[in-house]
Amino acid sequence: MLFNSLKSALFFAFAFLVIATGLSISQLVAHRFSISLLDRAVARAENIAHNLALDAADKILINDLVALQKILDDQIASDPTVAYLFVSRDGQVLTHTFTDGIPVHLIQANTAGAGENPHTQKLMSQEGERYIDVAYPIFSGKAGTLRMGMAVAPYLKQVRQLWVQMSIVTLGILVLSLAVSQWAISRLTRPLNQLGKYAGQIDAGNLNTQVTVRGRREVSQLAGAFNSMLARIEDYTARLKHSNEQLETKNRELDRTHKQLKTSLSISQKIAALPKLDQICRFLIQALTEVVACRDIHLLVFSRTLRTVNLSTLHHIYHLDQERFDQLYALISRYEQFACIHRPELARIQLPGALNSAVQVALFPIRHHDETIGAMMVACGGDCECATHELDIVAIILQQAAGAIHRANTYEEELTELKHRVDVNSGFGEIIGKDPKMQLVFKLIEDVAPTDATVLIQGESGTGKELVARAIHQRSHRAAKPFIVINCAAYPSTLLESELFGHEKGAFTGAVRRKIGRFEQADGGTVFLDEIGDIDPVAQTKLLRVLQQQIIDRLGGEKPIKVDVRILAATNKNLTEEVRKGIFREDLFYRLNVIPIHLPALRERSGDIHLLAQHFLNRFCTEQRKKIIGFRSEALRKLIESPWQGNVRELENSIEHAVVLSKGPQVELKDLPSALLAATSPKLDPSTTIVESEARLIREKLEACNWNKAVAARQLGISRSTLYEKLKKLKIAHSA
Repeated sequence: MLFNSLKSALFFAFAFLVIATGLSISQLVAHRFSISLLDRAVARAENIAHNLALDAADKILINDLVALQKILDDQIASDPTVAYLFVSRDGQVLTHTFTDGIPVHLIQANTAGAGENPHTQKLMSQEGERYIDVAYPIFSGKAGTLRMGMAVAPYLKQVRQLWVQMSIVTLGILVLSLAVSQWAISRLTRPLNQLGKYAGQIDAGNLNTQVTVRGRREVSQLAGAFNSMLARIEDYTARLKHSNEQLETKNRELDRTHKQLKTSLSISQKIAALPKLDQICRFLIQALTEVVACRDIHLLVFSRTLRTVNLSTLHHIYHLDQERFDQLYALISRYEQFACIHRPELARIQLPGALNSAVQVALFPIRHHDETIGAMMVACGGDCECATHELDIVAIILQQAAGAIHRANTYEEELTELKHRVDVNSGFGEIIGKDPKMQLVFKLIEDVAPTDATVLIQGESGTGKELVARAIHQRSHRAAKPFIVINCAAYPSTLLESELFGHEKGAFTGAVRRKIGRFEQADGGTVFLDEIGDIDPVAQTKLLRVLQQQIIDRLGGEKPIKVDVRILAATNKNLTEEVRKGIFREDLFYRLNVIPIHLPALRERSGDIHLLAQHFLNRFCTEQRKKIIGFRSEALRKLIESPWQGNVRELENSIEHAVVLSKGPQVELKDLPSALLAATSPKLDPSTTIVESEARLIREKLEACNWNKAVAARQLGISRSTLYEKLKKLKIAHSA
């Protein structure tokens, strides 16, 4: 074939090289000449535009547009390379040299630079003609902008002429070069033929062959390369062995990576099945303990809604406040990936456990959709070597666990918010109740709390009178001051006066030192007088003086003492009847009864019994460390149907009794106190029919629930539709 001969191949290769070189040189020269011409054209265009801008400035400033048009026309007529000229100002064209009107797109195709700097742009028309467009500011742009277009075609014509001339010269050089190459190749290929014979011997296995070819330096180098080939084979063999060892190392790394991914996937699957955040954190810490050498692993999860930090260790869970939330969130957000944080950065943040004393902390941020949701922090005593060996697997595990952590955290935030709503809707501070009667009490507390008015709280024993008094105090301007509770029934009449007002040393037998009374202790705050109906007439008189003048007298004292207190009183007696009998002072009663609050008995708000029962159940389960989720239906029905003579206090004691005795996840009927189980509903009149009894029971439940049919149906143990059918059948209607 044509290229089987080295000589022929070299000849044609040389010919191709000469041709390619000649063409490349001609193209390069033509190209550089083209660039030079275009640069000169740009410089010439900017120079012309500069001169025209100077001439146009005077005409524009005197608003002589006719003279301005003549300047542009003269320039077009005197220089055939200038294709167009126009002047624009504030988006309007003042004058131009276009015969058929200025193209709209040309106006916005180029804009002048800032100040006196022109801007040059290469443009092409729709017909394919190329132009150098110069936007030159006139009078720093204040008088407008001069736009000039210079045709590129004349310069391109010069380039084509140069290229033709270069091609002719190149052709002549080519012919001469081919003749010289034919002679040179013949001389060069002679030693190569000899080298080919020696190469055949080596290929046949004769590795001891020594190449002895004489020629120029290149040929000698080629012969030397043949002679050193055998020596290099041994070196290549050693390298191949080393490469095999590297391949085995990479295979081991690949196996390790596979195991890491398998471990990460297993952890992610197990985490996805855990519903609670503390369970996820504890499991994740246990899994990561097998990866890193350090055991002081802490997992932080930010609650953006509550602005708190949930910090978990293997054995403890800490809830950090808003201040530390802001500090930790600002710190962790600065890092995109693993980092070692030194002690000075953590010194101003109060952290629990080993984090508070660590020399430095290995930090692994946890992000979900580019949002920082937490971090893993490993307390280190040295150089964080415990974490650096397995950074990849730790990062992968945390990245895959981020979704589950975010899900569980969001769920707990929503659950907390929901519980807060339920708590807000189900009570007032420490007082639980949704019954309309209690809602009126809550409204009254809100109204009277900001004032200093005296409040008389009346209700049966155990209805929560002290809770109401405490709620009034906590919502008043005296909330930061003392709240003193005095149970008037707990002191005999001989000691009550000393307890209320205090005594001087030697005021009576046994008064060995001065005693400050409760009113003085409560100065600036609130005094709650429980069981006010049980105080004796002498104490009533002194109490009246306190109410009228805010002045007390210690027993044995010689001068009155001014106090600033608000008085809240409570009683389970009918003070109106006590006044009528002369037992209680009428003037004191009116002083105390400025704002009366009546607390309904628990049997009058049976709709709140299940709320109170659940509240007490949760509290006593926490105290007793038991897990009881609720009540059996029969137990709850018994609680609702009981008369509760002791009101909320009796209910509280009954629930505590049930929690102590309960063995299962729910309170059974048998867990309730025996006295409660023995209590029966009032006996019915034997002459009452079943229909009449049913109608009476339904009406009582509706009235107890303020005619809330959904609540009444639930307490009766029937559906709402069944309740509506019975109301229609028994002709029971709410009378306004």
